[in-house]
This record gives sequence, C-alpha cells and structure tokens, in this order.
Amino acid sequence: MRSVWPSSTGELTGVDLEAIYAYPADLDRPWVQVNFVASADGAVEVDTTSAGLSHAADRKVFLLGRDLADVILVGAGTARAEDYRGVVAGPKRLERRRRLGFETVPPIAVVTRTADLDPASRLFTETVVPPIVVTTETARTWPLEAAGAEILRAGDTEVDVRRALDLLAARGLRRVACEGGSRLFAQLVEADLVDQLCLTVAPLLVAGPAARIAAGPVAVPRRLALASILVEDGFTLLRYRRDAG
Repeated sequence: MRSVWPSSTGELTGVDLEAIYAYPADLDRPWVQVNFVASADGAVEVDTTSAGLSHAADRKVFLLGRDLADVILVGAGTARAEDYRGVVAGPKRLERRRRLGFETVPPIAVVTRTADLDPASRLFTETVVPPIVVTTETARTWPLEAAGAEILRAGDTEVDVRRALDLLAARGLRRVACEGGSRLFAQLVEADLVDQLCLTVAPLLVAGPAARIAAGPVAVPRRLALASILVEDGFTLLRYRRDAG
C-alpha cells in the first residue's frame, strides 16, 4: 500500500499507517471515525454482506481502525448480517494495543432500538470483553444482560446517538470506530457527529439493489476535507475529516 496524496511515497509500514489513521490526542469528547467499503458504482454489499467488496489493503486499515479505538460501534442490522463476534486480536495486534496504551481489545457496542439480538449469537458467546447494547428505555433486555451484555439506555423509544456517544465517553470510550450500517451512519451524519470517514472504493461494478453507505434523511449536507489517498491493487482508500473551515 502506498500514499498518492497529500504526498507520494513508497510502501507504507505499519507505523506509517498508525500515524495516518491516529485519533487526536487528549480527547475530551467522543470522536467518531466511520469505516465503509463501496464499489465504484456505490454498492455497499454483494449478496447482503461487504465481504465481496473487500481486499487485503482494506482489511488492514479496517483492523487498524479497531486497534486504535476504545470501542467499536455498529448497528444491529449489520451485526446480524455480518454475524459479528467480539474483537479477535493475535499477539502482534495485542502488542500494538498495549504499546498504544490499551489493556485489552475494544468492546463491540451495538445500537438497537428494540434490543432484538440473539443472546446465543457469536456477539455474546465468542468475545474477550462483554458487548455493550445501546438501546431504549422500552426495550426488553434481560436475556442480553443474562448473556453478559452491558446495557446503556439512550432514549425513550428511539436511540439518541448523541446521548449514546456521551454514555460511552462517560466510560472512557471516546475513540469510536463505527463500522456501519447505513442507517446508523445516516443518524450520525444528521446529528453532525462524524469526525472522519474512511472509505475504500473497490474497482468493481455491482449494480442491483444494493444500498448506499448512508441511508436516511439529512437536513444539512456536512462538508468534509480530503485528508489522504492510499492505493493498492486498484483499490483506493480515501480518508476525509470534518471540514474545520
């Protein structure tokens, strides 16, 4: 993988990538990075999952995003479709986490209005740290609590994503890596809570009914500034940050 903008370089090392994708230091608020892969014609899935669009370079940045984060945020639909489990890290990634000041892998925080999750799924049964379920006051959660989940209630009948992030930050989880899905991303955009978008464009044409990366009403378009462009094997890894201008 190499950089083509803002500077052109040779092969990037792991340390180079850590510097490129690092979260700001000394955060006093939640800071949200959103990660997506899409085809050249805008599809976010092939046969209902993103696996058909991915590549080793995209996977490397995806895993790095997890290693740099305090918490992984994901919508319930994506967690179910992708059969999420807890974060798994081998010795090299655990060494990186510890070098960066983390004690263990980040928890998965699932956003769900209804708490309609299977307590027997891998999200609960294959994890080093308990998952967090971000839900509403009206959701029935005792089966998930019995399965070990921590429950955060961030709204009466709908999840307030700003409140959800504040509850996570109160637990010291400020570096947020959001992995979708499109409805959760749209909610974050609408609330103006996206600080960075990492978008990999796959050199594929998919067509069909596949969704876009954000699906939902947004009152005001949010301006981003291009921060970096990396390339490998025809895949383009774009990084955008909140426009401070």
